[in-house]
Amino acid sequence: MLAPKRSADQLRAIADEAETRFAEADTDEVLAWAAEEFGYRTAVACSMADAVLPHVVARHIPWVDTLFLDTGYHFAETIGTRDAVEAQLELSIVDVTAHQTVAEQDAEYGPRLHERDPALCCQLRKVEPLQRTLGEYEVWITGVRREEAPTRANTPFVTWDDKNGLVKVNPLAAWSWDDLLGYAAEHDVIVNPLVNDGYPSIGCAPCTRRVAPGEDPRSGRWAGLDKTECGLHT
Repeated sequence: MLAPKRSADQLRAIADEAETRFAEADTDEVLAWAAEEFGYRTAVACSMADAVLPHVVARHIPWVDTLFLDTGYHFAETIGTRDAVEAQLELSIVDVTAHQTVAEQDAEYGPRLHERDPALCCQLRKVEPLQRTLGEYEVWITGVRREEAPTRANTPFVTWDDKNGLVKVNPLAAWSWDDLLGYAAEHDVIVNPLVNDGYPSIGCAPCTRRVAPGEDPRSGRWAGLDKTECGLHT
């Protein structure tokens, strides 16, 4: 039987203590702790750029729910990766969707909202749906890495997520891009084909472009706009 969800104050205290304890930890140590501490109230969020995060997490938490934000704007390759990952790893994938379809959103806000107000589009199709879904969990596990962007350089292994009201675990925080690809190759983990086509960071198709050699990995997201984050991790 699933234990009642603990209060925000209780979870915040757990996060604060763990952030200090695991400041110099490694991936396996953090995930072993998360499995014991949170059990079935654990979710992992995966963008389906690759299956490294769910593969790593499943070694410690095989029952974990894997959340996929199905925005309605994904590349076909990303949807294909999701389906392949679900089959290969036998995961419980939860498709997280907005209240409105893309057509319904267009009818209310006008077409191409992602061009006119990308922050609102991300709020409607990513931030709010995830926040709603995370309400039943005590912790969410993400693939955020420090080297991805300056905004992520100080990412801790464990922290309190005040926006969503639960603990946030970033087990790959200290991994490099080479670490990620090396793990995928060693364990035959599925990688989105777009990664090898110049897309090291993959979001919605209308808002993602190829990245030139030497560019910041996230520079292809919302290119030409003063925007580098969708709001999920900031």
